[in-house]
Amino acid sequence: MDSTAVRAASVTIRISSPDAAAVSAGSAAGASVGAAVSVTDLILPRAHGPSCGRFVRSRYGAGMTSKTSFLIDDGVAVLLLDDGKANAVGYDTLEAIDAALETAEQDAGALVISGREGRFSAGFDLSVIGEGPEAAQALVAAGARTAARIYGAQVPVVAACTGHALAFGAIMLLSSDVRIGADVEAKIGLTEVSIGMPLPIFAIELARDRLSPRHFTAATSLATVFSPRGAVEAGYLDEVVAAEDLHEAALERAGALAGHVRRTAFGLTRRTTREETIDRILSTLDEDIKSFGVLD
Repeated sequence: MDSTAVRAASVTIRISSPDAAAVSAGSAAGASVGAAVSVTDLILPRAHGPSCGRFVRSRYGAGMTSKTSFLIDDGVAVLLLDDGKANAVGYDTLEAIDAALETAEQDAGALVISGREGRFSAGFDLSVIGEGPEAAQALVAAGARTAARIYGAQVPVVAACTGHALAFGAIMLLSSDVRIGADVEAKIGLTEVSIGMPLPIFAIELARDRLSPRHFTAATSLATVFSPRGAVEAGYLDEVVAAEDLHEAALERAGALAGHVRRTAFGLTRRTTREETIDRILSTLDEDIKSFGVLD
């Protein structure tokens, strides 16, 4: 494929990695197509060049082994989560989400958060949770602040749920404005109670706001897990589409919102409708998180 096939107009790509590498689409620095190197695959919308559809697969950077990729195109920011496994959330992923939100609020009109094929996120990184109560509580507290950050973002956030979304993965869906899921075999839900952990207040408050009241008890106290279609009825998702259409649908919805929503009015309305919930999440967090852990 000619290198012009993977150049996207006005796109800046920042790939989080230990050495904070960054490349610009179409630049000579770090761009390699079809090279036999360790790379991160990145979906570029609106690519130009011969034989290109709306999406192409582009590979960037020798030695790139990051879990997240970020780009902005035509007013829409896209954050891709892909650790090659279950998309477990640790501090690096939380920092990437926070950075994507900050950049989107400055340079874009909407943000899409997407997972890897079959996996949106399986929740917090168990290797950190397993280090002990203090480590678990610190990670969950950081996750709560990121969830509140998504929930209170100053641009619309669209979640492209590619598959399983459990525990913090489900919380990210509850925090997002528009949730579009792939119509695949997947489990979506808050599983904490089923593994002996009480749901923290921040998760309950987000569930109370976003879930159907009819499914609230089942989803929280009973740790019910839903299929994507069931998750629409419960309130984790707004719609499901064929897996091959998911990214197209998410980008189109985000692009429509970016062109439709006026930023100042959106920000003021966001504050009015969500400030009370965010204040409760943050004001109760330090005390509530002390009880987080496996109880039985």
